[in-house]
Amino acid sequence: MHDRTTVPVEKISGAQRTRHEDTVIHEAAVTLYLNGSELASIICSPFHLEELCLGFLYAEGIISSAGEVNRFSQDEQNGSLEVDITNPARQTTGCLKRHIASYCSRDQSAAYLLHSAGIAPVTSELRVTAADIARLLTEMEQRGELFTSTGGAHGAALSDGQTILAFFEDVGRHNALDKLAGWCLMNKVSGAGKALLFSGRVPSEILLKTARLGIPLIAARSAPTDLALELADQLNITIVGFVRGQKMNIYTHGERVI
Repeated sequence: MHDRTTVPVEKISGAQRTRHEDTVIHEAAVTLYLNGSELASIICSPFHLEELCLGFLYAEGIISSAGEVNRFSQDEQNGSLEVDITNPARQTTGCLKRHIASYCSRDQSAAYLLHSAGIAPVTSELRVTAADIARLLTEMEQRGELFTSTGGAHGAALSDGQTILAFFEDVGRHNALDKLAGWCLMNKVSGAGKALLFSGRVPSEILLKTARLGIPLIAARSAPTDLALELADQLNITIVGFVRGQKMNIYTHGERVI
């Protein structure tokens, strides 16, 4: 698995300047072809690509289950993925054929995004203690071997509130979540009653991807955006940010954190 590489680096410490070798994360462009037509170019860490592909198609509303995929093939030399699907959930021409961006419309209001995404509010009886949230975020970071080695990876994990069920890393935070979503599809694991553990900030795109999976709680090391909070409030999703040790901020639907 080619996920990192070694490069020369000069390090300065006070008045000292020395030469060393450093480890950096590998980044690549992968072109996704859907039913023979180019759909998107994804800048990513090029591993767990089947999960990434499935999760991306699911997040975009193109498929609703892994069973809609008839064929998946990967050409590592050309950096391409080819996917054949049946009954796509929506048209895949126009704004989707792009270098990855979140939405094509200039209307970024919560009302427009909710209407465009067609996502229903999440219902869940999930309750998680603040201590467990802190513990799980720490455990996720300890699993982040690629981040530990390079400092350049984001992580996304699925938890039942007690244990970590799956964990993925990628140079892009969106990709890490798409890989997790793809794993859920491949293993028929529902996001209902689960929590998303996330290393990065929580913008509206991350919130909508989480909501599409039916996950009722996001716990992140970093901050949410105001639009993400507006969407979370309407979609009945709990956002916990700035989880650092035993400290954290609960932004929406705090009844799930006990």
